[in-house]
Amino acid sequence: MASLRRMKTVFQSPVDPEFVQNPYPFYDQARASGDLVHWEDYGKVAAVSQRAVSALLKDRRFGREVPEEMQTPGPEHLAPWLAVEAHSLLEAEPPRHTRLRALVMRAFTSRAIAALEPSIHDLTHSLIDAFPDQPFDFLSTFCTQVPVITICRLLGVPEDMSPSLLRWSHDMVAMYQASRTPETETAAAASSQAFADFLIDYIEQRRNDPQDDLITRLIVAEEDGEKLSREELVATCILLLNAGHEATVHSLGNGVKTVLQNGIGPQYFAPDSIDRTVEEILRFDPPLHMFTRYAYEDIDAFGHSFKRGDEVALLLGAANRDPAVWSDPDRFDPTRAIVTNTSFGGGLHFCVGAPLARMEMRIALSTLFDRYPNLRLSAEPEYSNTYHFHGLTKLMVQI
Repeated sequence: MASLRRMKTVFQSPVDPEFVQNPYPFYDQARASGDLVHWEDYGKVAAVSQRAVSALLKDRRFGREVPEEMQTPGPEHLAPWLAVEAHSLLEAEPPRHTRLRALVMRAFTSRAIAALEPSIHDLTHSLIDAFPDQPFDFLSTFCTQVPVITICRLLGVPEDMSPSLLRWSHDMVAMYQASRTPETETAAAASSQAFADFLIDYIEQRRNDPQDDLITRLIVAEEDGEKLSREELVATCILLLNAGHEATVHSLGNGVKTVLQNGIGPQYFAPDSIDRTVEEILRFDPPLHMFTRYAYEDIDAFGHSFKRGDEVALLLGAANRDPAVWSDPDRFDPTRAIVTNTSFGGGLHFCVGAPLARMEMRIALSTLFDRYPNLRLSAEPEYSNTYHFHGLTKLMVQI
């Protein structure tokens, strides 16, 4: 085995305004030092190259679940949020993850997703029909509405609940942001409790009145004679609602911003081009920039010795701009041949909703630029201080 080298330490506050608006120069600087760097502000090793991020996402010696000897009861004021996290597919490893994911995949089928296509077309057109003549916030008017209404329809949750679902979801995922405060924690706990209470009641309704929706399919799904517990059902529905719209909102917003800033013509949203355009949007400015893993054993990888319990930050945004994989990676080019990026993760935790997110983006973007090929920005877009997420505060446009 090659001798282990000294790792470069890098310094960058994740709440620094310049970094929030454009983290990519920092990623370039870090990647120039090798596959791994020590990010001092987080106090952990960060993988910054595409080969390291991709390999560690797939390496079963790393995982999401906190090693047993490191697990501690969380603070009492966060109990509702921690209760949801404890049963989340995203935070589980085998054998628990294997069982949970198999049950979710029995309900979250390609047929169920494909069946949504006509309603996404209709929804997209109805939202575009309502565009005002004066400048408006495209993020709240369009990007937020497409995924949240779609995931409501998939799950079978009333669409008029979407404002509450959005509020609860934003409060819960804010726990992962570098800008987290005590107020963030209070809001996350309250919203977790409200979200869980709503779903417990709604799941009971579905038990008594089954419908052709995802919640009903999750209730009846079995794997080796086992069904999802009530806590697992609640956590799974919350995960699907949160992940099912948060990432797609920012993928659409970041994508439209990039398209309008680069003067990309409507031909790139035609049927024979749209897949490449969507993948380039996901590569160029992904909605999630960091995903973490714990080492489950002592491991030598990419010139570093990890000890059991060490946490590694996988920088998806850095991996997607790696010049070893993509030529001129800081240029948005919708004609690129599709090469797998890391925006949806990889390995055991590859996003179950990736096919739905891609379909939403294909339909929403192709419809939008077919009807409004001359859509333009009416103000300079700004990113929100929400790292490790990467999305806009608003996106003002004019039709």
